[in-house]
Amino acid sequence: MASPSGDFETSLLSFEKLDRASPDLWPEQLPGVAEFAASFKSPITNSPPKWMAELENDDIEMLNELGSLTTANLREKVKGLQNLAYQLGLEESREMTRAFQSLE
Repeated sequence: MASPSGDFETSLLSFEKLDRASPDLWPEQLPGVAEFAASFKSPITNSPPKWMAELENDDIEMLNELGSLTTANLREKVKGLQNLAYQLGLEESREMTRAFQSLE
């Protein structure tokens, strides 16, 4: 026979006191943390990053435009791109259907 729920809840109680006085919550070094943190301490250079090397002026202008949008405007821009992608998918589907029908 199962014990009453009150006894079960009482058995789950913990009376352990956590010592919050110590500022070291993680005294030992976690593996990989030092390498990860060191990767952010690379010197700042004036040359553009590798990913920007292949960008054209139009691409940079678009990045600046998107970076200046508010959250709501960016959401609307993404929604417009999703609608455009959907419309292109429908158009492609119609063209593929038309092409297959012409083969028959």
